Amino acid sequence: MVDLKSQYEKIKDVVDASIQEVLDTNTYINGPKVHEFQKSLEEYLDVKHVIPCANGTDALQIAMMGLDLKPGDEVITADFTFAATVEVIALLQLTPVLVDVDMYNMNISIDGIRKAITPKTKAIVPVHLFGRAANMEAIMAIAKEHNLYVIEDNAQAIGANCKFSDGTKKKAGTIGHVGATSFFPSKNLGCYGDGGAIFTNDDALAHKLRGIVNHGMYERYHHDVVGVNSRLDSIQAAVLNAKLPLLDQYGKARQDAARKYSAAFEGHKNIIAPSICDICDCHVFHQYTLRIIDADRNGLMQHLLDKGIPCAIYYPIPLHSQKAYADARYKEEDFPVTNQLVKEVLSLPMHTELDDEQIEFITSSVLEFLK
Repeated sequence: MVDLKSQYEKIKDVVDASIQEVLDTNTYINGPKVHEFQKSLEEYLDVKHVIPCANGTDALQIAMMGLDLKPGDEVITADFTFAATVEVIALLQLTPVLVDVDMYNMNISIDGIRKAITPKTKAIVPVHLFGRAANMEAIMAIAKEHNLYVIEDNAQAIGANCKFSDGTKKKAGTIGHVGATSFFPSKNLGCYGDGGAIFTNDDALAHKLRGIVNHGMYERYHHDVVGVNSRLDSIQAAVLNAKLPLLDQYGKARQDAARKYSAAFEGHKNIIAPSICDICDCHVFHQYTLRIIDADRNGLMQHLLDKGIPCAIYYPIPLHSQKAYADARYKEEDFPVTNQLVKEVLSLPMHTELDDEQIEFITSSVLEFLK
């Protein structure tokens, strides 16, 4: 699904030199490379504070901890996403409230959010799924009306822009009260292990988050808040420092590949391809996900695998149907879109190294099955 080896070969000298600097200085935890990456990412995102941490799941959990949410507080999020989003809500003994998604963009339904709000609701967690920015203008308006926090799950969409009705743009992850991202190797900005970060423009919240990630310490052995051990190590920061200047270039490569995919599938009766405009910056295509309608999706998947073409179903089981998160509050009729998507979605290879020959082989193989 990704070609990290070919990507590494193009930036090998820069990555190796950056890692070697960490090895030479023996600054493995909170070293200069971490601070360098933090500052560079703040500038790229145009956000006041980036707090690096150990992984994207921690980033979500720490963001919620920083907002002082209490056990039983309700947190609204999307049913169609990876489990980490709801996992941290449950871990903190908050009450997950799953809602359906929009068929067009597969992001959280705005109407679904409105219908799910109760007096116990304290936060909304939109997920920028597959690299496409959610409707943050509408979400922030709802949050303001009901005095709710917004925690952006930006694990899949770093570099994407959210456009507002007044023409302004802001980077996904920097619009809510706090945002969280992952630097898992397969992400658009990925390191060579685990890594994550939290974003905010709130000075007081940033101060609290910096304590939480480091055992609640601002001064060694002085524990002012309840914290965790979640730090981005210097070697991973060194890799991210090498990749960050290329992030927009990587995004463009993914968008170009998406255009070629979609052109090949245009007009096919069994394929609904992701939409992409001529000047696309709201979708950075962490995944390129088709909907296969009135056809054998699973058969197509096996056909591609038999040809040596990686493909995957993200996600095969809705969160409301997962054993860990099943709840009598949820009714199947509340999730018509999610329940349809899990039967239709299929993601094709998507990465910065896709070439025309590979795309032609993949698309022709899809079309060969869907005659």
